[in-house]
Amino acid sequence: MATPKPRSGRSTSLREPGDNIRLTESEKIEGTGSWETLEWTKIEPAPRSVPEGLLGFLLEAEQVIVEGYGVVLVNTDEAGTLFVTNYRLLFLSEGSRNIIPLGTIPLATIEKFNKIAMKLPSAPRQSDRAPSRRLLQVIEIDSPFLLCRAGKDMRIIVFGFRPRTKQRRAVFDALVRCTRPVSLWDLYAVSSRPSRFSNTNPTVRLLNEYFRLLGMVSCNASASSIEDGSYTVSNEWWRISAVNSTYTMCPTYPFALLVPKCISDEEVLQASTFRARCRLPVISWCHPGNGAVLARSSQPLVGLMMNMRSNADEKLVASLCTHLAGPKQPRRKLYIADARPRKNALANGAMGGGSESSSNYFQSEIVFFGIENIHAMRDSLSRLRDYLDTHGATSSDGMSSFLRHGGWTWGGGNLSSMSASVSTLGDTGWLIHVQNVLAGSAWIAARIALESASVLVHCSDGWDRTTQLISLANLLLDPYYRTFKGFQWVDCVSQLLRMYPFAFEFSSAFLVDFLDCVLSCRFGNFLCNSDKERQQSDIFDTSGCLWMYLADLRASEGSSHVHYNLFYEPSKHEGPLLPPAAALAPTLWPQFHLRWACPSEAQAGEVEAQCRSLAKKFSELQKAKEAAEMKAKEIAATTESLSAALQNEKQISSSAMNLAKRATKESAAIKRAIQSLGCKVHFSGSGDCTVNIESNQTEIPHKLIQSPSKRESDGNMMQNDDKSDLSVSITVIDEVDSNNPITKVCESLCPLRSRDGGCRWPDAGCAQLGSQFVGLKANFDAFDRLSIYDSYFRSE
Repeated sequence: MATPKPRSGRSTSLREPGDNIRLTESEKIEGTGSWETLEWTKIEPAPRSVPEGLLGFLLEAEQVIVEGYGVVLVNTDEAGTLFVTNYRLLFLSEGSRNIIPLGTIPLATIEKFNKIAMKLPSAPRQSDRAPSRRLLQVIEIDSPFLLCRAGKDMRIIVFGFRPRTKQRRAVFDALVRCTRPVSLWDLYAVSSRPSRFSNTNPTVRLLNEYFRLLGMVSCNASASSIEDGSYTVSNEWWRISAVNSTYTMCPTYPFALLVPKCISDEEVLQASTFRARCRLPVISWCHPGNGAVLARSSQPLVGLMMNMRSNADEKLVASLCTHLAGPKQPRRKLYIADARPRKNALANGAMGGGSESSSNYFQSEIVFFGIENIHAMRDSLSRLRDYLDTHGATSSDGMSSFLRHGGWTWGGGNLSSMSASVSTLGDTGWLIHVQNVLAGSAWIAARIALESASVLVHCSDGWDRTTQLISLANLLLDPYYRTFKGFQWVDCVSQLLRMYPFAFEFSSAFLVDFLDCVLSCRFGNFLCNSDKERQQSDIFDTSGCLWMYLADLRASEGSSHVHYNLFYEPSKHEGPLLPPAAALAPTLWPQFHLRWACPSEAQAGEVEAQCRSLAKKFSELQKAKEAAEMKAKEIAATTESLSAALQNEKQISSSAMNLAKRATKESAAIKRAIQSLGCKVHFSGSGDCTVNIESNQTEIPHKLIQSPSKRESDGNMMQNDDKSDLSVSITVIDEVDSNNPITKVCESLCPLRSRDGGCRWPDAGCAQLGSQFVGLKANFDAFDRLSIYDSYFRSE
């Protein structure tokens, strides 16, 4: 659906401090508005420079409107700078320039604000701690103050301003403009686009949830399936109807509805006319095992005399009671749970409403839960907030409960216990409302899980109390809703989280952050009143997604993030949670209700916080252990490598020794062989061998030199790359003596003598030395072909 086009001119929501503004006293104090009065026209904000040093504290698209210097947060006596942005009040400490959480408030959570002037006593404060000079100056004179009631997150804070600076007036006027937006585009969630936490299509999420409930895990919704209407599938009992696809039947219902398969769209339209605001009975959850359903609607329009009926409505309600599993089983029972007190239901008859009669609805029983309406709950929450401010350690009057109660602890007791909470909370009534919602939801879950009965829940208009009961009953019945992916909402859930710490994937810290995001209107998931309004304003395309933001936070630290429940064990609670009545005694939610009024009490004795601290220490020790083990493995690998190198060196040394022994044996054998020929052998230090042969008187010098040669070693010695063969140099010198008679005989008998009388031995055959030389040459050639690494001389 197209976004409304911006119109020219200046929106009334962007008033300047100098404009003539006449507000009633209630308007000044309340500072509230309604969705019905919002204009959905986009006005581009005027750019403004960011003060120096503030850029690092601002969110994306957050802009400063007004700033005040020398401001004091009276609750904690802290001085600093107060900025009003388009999203929040931002209070920075004057000394450290860090954000002070107590004084930093999203504008959407501010319920009331007004200007006050008072004089506070300083003596009790001096006994507690010595205030700074600036704080004394502010406290000890009649100074202007600004009281802000952030009622939605339980804060009441007071800012003190310097006199005669007009800073309070500027901040007040900025709050008047920003906390009561006239245009939807004035909200930070919409004006901050584009956001890096992009939103997913809510219609796709809804259809995928319907597919899950129908057991059609293979189906997957998409934008194309929504356009062509192919999402209207069904199982044996239930179907997805597109009768409200244009929101004409019921503007406050989603575009797709889960209804009985036996009911046509025409009958659905007829039944809707018999329910307040056309909110006819539709299915919210289906039991996958026994076929029971949990449905919701608004009150029937039975009229003043309580005698009006609708056949279409009665048929639709009766179709929720399918037959029980098994042959010849009767139809299941139907409980109609009216969340209101009985007297309230009867009083609605004067305006055409009322409640059903069990005689008109097949096999039904009517039950009243007695839960008060939203107005009574708001008043109760307001009284609770005032009570916490009165007894808190950071009270808006600047005095701690320690001084107010003469040294006793907060509120006179520990609110983590039921007895203390009941005795100290007085008549706020908040825990009574919580208990009623818990008890009603537990009763609904028990009827479905234990009796296989179907339950239809409604109040007057079918929202607020109906939504609370339905959502909480779903969470009790289906473990899927106890995970990050399936969750919806808060205070009653925190009570169940306290009772069943192993059943929820998320922690109490996740609930607090989730609630802060909802109340602050930083994201668009919970803006507007219905799916139709969100589609018209194009909220999901123009704002960030709360779920993506929370998922991004968890992804930053993984399973160690504070949002994860350390005790979560889904195997312990695979089925429904059915708390006994005695366990439904709620207490204040310390992490939310007491975090501002008394931070020490909010964390004191929290088992989860202690376990998380121990888990963090254990994780650090585990990492240190892993690092030590890794280092030990590296040392062991190095030691093993050195041992292998040492063993290799030993093998090389042993091989070299064996080689030297074989070389010695070879040298001795060669020496003996040559000496047997009558030659003198000399081995030099370089490995050369000189052989002197004495034969006759003719001096014929000959040298036979064998140069060193490289031979490949056998397979066992290939690893010795630097090893070479034994180098032997043999020099044969023939010294001929002419006076030797043997020489003369040789000369006379040798047919190979040269004409000049010279001896040609060993090139020619010699009568005396021929045979000896032939033998020597043969032995030497054999030796030359033999490697010293060969096993020729190796003993067997």
